[in-house]
Amino acid sequence: MAGEASEYKNIVSLVKQHEKWFSESLPLVASENVASRGVKEVLSSDLGQRYAEGWPGERVYAGCKYIDQIELAAIDLAKKLFKAEFVDVRPVSGACANLAVYSTLSDPGDTLMALSIPNGGHISAGKKEFSGTAGLVHGLQIEYFGFDRERMNIDVDETKKKLAKLKSEGRSPKIIMFGGSLLLFPQPVREVSEAAKEFGAIPCYDAAHVAGLIAGGQFQDPLREGAHLMTFSTHKTLFGPQGGAIVARSEYAEGIKKAVFPGTSSNHHLHSVAAKALTFAEFLKYGRPYAKDVVANARALAEGLAELGEKVIGESMGYTRSHQVALDVTKYADGGMMEKKLESMNIIANRQLLPGDLQAGRHYTNPGGVRLGVAELTRLGMNKSDMREVAEILHLALTTDKAAQIKKRVASLRKSRQTVKYSFKESPAYFYH
Repeated sequence: MAGEASEYKNIVSLVKQHEKWFSESLPLVASENVASRGVKEVLSSDLGQRYAEGWPGERVYAGCKYIDQIELAAIDLAKKLFKAEFVDVRPVSGACANLAVYSTLSDPGDTLMALSIPNGGHISAGKKEFSGTAGLVHGLQIEYFGFDRERMNIDVDETKKKLAKLKSEGRSPKIIMFGGSLLLFPQPVREVSEAAKEFGAIPCYDAAHVAGLIAGGQFQDPLREGAHLMTFSTHKTLFGPQGGAIVARSEYAEGIKKAVFPGTSSNHHLHSVAAKALTFAEFLKYGRPYAKDVVANARALAEGLAELGEKVIGESMGYTRSHQVALDVTKYADGGMMEKKLESMNIIANRQLLPGDLQAGRHYTNPGGVRLGVAELTRLGMNKSDMREVAEILHLALTTDKAAQIKKRVASLRKSRQTVKYSFKESPAYFYH
């Protein structure tokens, strides 16, 4: 018993140490955010121990009369948020949502077109040889969009040429997957979707990173621009629990339902579904001002870093129109080394492959870039003025080894920024309960 108590205390202590560390750090990982207390409390509810395989009203398990109501409420709220005909809130992650879409629309051996990873694509749309979900799990052949490095975006003309070439080879894509992991600017969804129709490809959009900006009216609206289906994470710019979802035209409903269960999941994390429902409700109320502030903060951070001499990607296009900022750090070291250096100074960011890295002999462990995201800092109430301070701190961290000075500045900036904003009730951002 004593040993068990010791291990229990050790784990709880580690969780508390993590909370304290993040309360004194700059959380700049673009794929992260912080949920409200209400969402966190639902995540710790009894729902986390229950089963509800299947669709509401068609469960394999008993005990679901309230669970069904919660899930139907989550679906209804998401329909309003994304103006969608059909919604499935069961995927347990954005990658699983993508896999369900692949299973709905294609068979192993079919072709999918997406961004390459150095050009901003996500591993869930990657080749088998890179252990990408699409290739490794579903057996898809992957072809890449033409890409304009200067504009950091899909090259429409080159993509049309590639589609024509693939058709001549009998390999027309079944799926065109827009979106991605490094997503600075809206993509030419309408133009490429129109071209894709000629080749029988179904346009989809991976909005894992920008779902909150889409819902908040600050990015493009894929479903109105030609995408038939959109997948997303619920925990990035959409400030909810870890999880995924799919929104789509109604014609794909039955296929998606079967692909999610039993195709790609069993039980689907019911506590997370309830937390998603609360998040959607929060976003319907507060999402528009939040998304507007996120984009303004990202632009302010990018401009501040550029003025200090940092090489910010996307200069010709105004650096960013999303929550992300991308830095080329090769004048200092590689992105992996810079990630570790920043972390040692309580600045949490992540390394990032950039266009041209593979040709230069760089790898995902030592890429040329660092990716920054302002979604979490914005939810903590930081504004454009704060972003100037963040830019100065980052510049100092990249160019010097003054760890103690930098940690002090970070702690000072964070001291009054410990509360979740844009929610029904302000609450502590980092707490163990």
